[in-house]
Amino acid sequence: MGLKAEQEISLDFEELLGYLRSKTRVFMDVDGHEYYITHTDGYWRVQDCEKLNDKGRFSDCSELVTTLSELVELPWLDGKSVHDLTAGSTFYESIQEGWETPGAPVEE
Repeated sequence: MGLKAEQEISLDFEELLGYLRSKTRVFMDVDGHEYYITHTDGYWRVQDCEKLNDKGRFSDCSELVTTLSELVELPWLDGKSVHDLTAGSTFYESIQEGWETPGAPVEE
C-alpha cells in the first residue's frame, strides 16, 4: 500500500499500460472516489481506498487476475473497466514507504 503523491500524472490508456508495467501501482480518482491499481502477491487488482479491510489495508473491489491485460478489461465499477474509465480519471504516483525517491534528500 503506497502513499498518494500530490501531483497528477497525465496518462492516456496506452501510457497507463506502460506506467503499470514499469511501476506496478498507481492511484486513480474516478468521479471523486479514490482507487488503487496494484500488482501484489502475483495478482493484479483494483482496491477501494475509502474502504479498509480487517488488516487496515485498502479493500479489493475487483477480482484478482494474473495479467495486466485481464485487469484493464475486467468490469468492476458499475460494469466499467479500467480501460473504460481511463479517459475520465485522474492518476497519481504511488510513493512507497521506505523507498527512496530519486533526487530526494536522504536523512542521515
